[in-house]
Amino acid sequence: MDTTRSEPSAANLRSHNACPLLPLTLIADLRTDHAGETGAVMIYRGILAATRDVGVRRFAHAHLSTEARHLAEIEPLLSRQQRSRLLPLWRVAGWLTGALPARVGPRAVYATIEAVETFVDRHYAEQIESIDLHDPSRTHPPLQVLRALLEGCRSDEVAHRDEAASLFAVGGQLPSLALRVWVRCVGMGSRLAVKICRRI
Repeated sequence: MDTTRSEPSAANLRSHNACPLLPLTLIADLRTDHAGETGAVMIYRGILAATRDVGVRRFAHAHLSTEARHLAEIEPLLSRQQRSRLLPLWRVAGWLTGALPARVGPRAVYATIEAVETFVDRHYAEQIESIDLHDPSRTHPPLQVLRALLEGCRSDEVAHRDEAASLFAVGGQLPSLALRVWVRCVGMGSRLAVKICRRI
């Protein structure tokens, strides 16, 4: 579900000239966030390209709107040189991560989104913890604006995760072996992509 937030925005962050003042580790984090939100947009585009299920399409349209907003908030914080050089790869990977389960059925879509968002929740939480280590007294405006932005994104992703989990549970059946393997691969792929994005 997409909600309008009142937290400080990317425009506020730019007004603080935050990027030159951020530690290099946080620039690397933002690079992974930008690549991740790019991939997330493509996940939902892949779903929409591969399914005619009305419920899944409604789910994907709503979440696509949220992920596009996240991308629009994060993208201006990095120069083109600071973004991942592998964005074309992340776009293709995201599209396939959405399209392949959508060809299988709704429950495969919801299980995939739950797996992705479970990872993203932890990923954003780790970045927020890193900001708190850099600014324990919460007196550095650029870091606190960035923290608020990441908290808002994380809250949205948790809502996506919980919605997907709830929709998956409606059928009541246990996931098949193939689906369990797929979900595990999605989680492993997400972790590997983050490691790569920190460097490339």
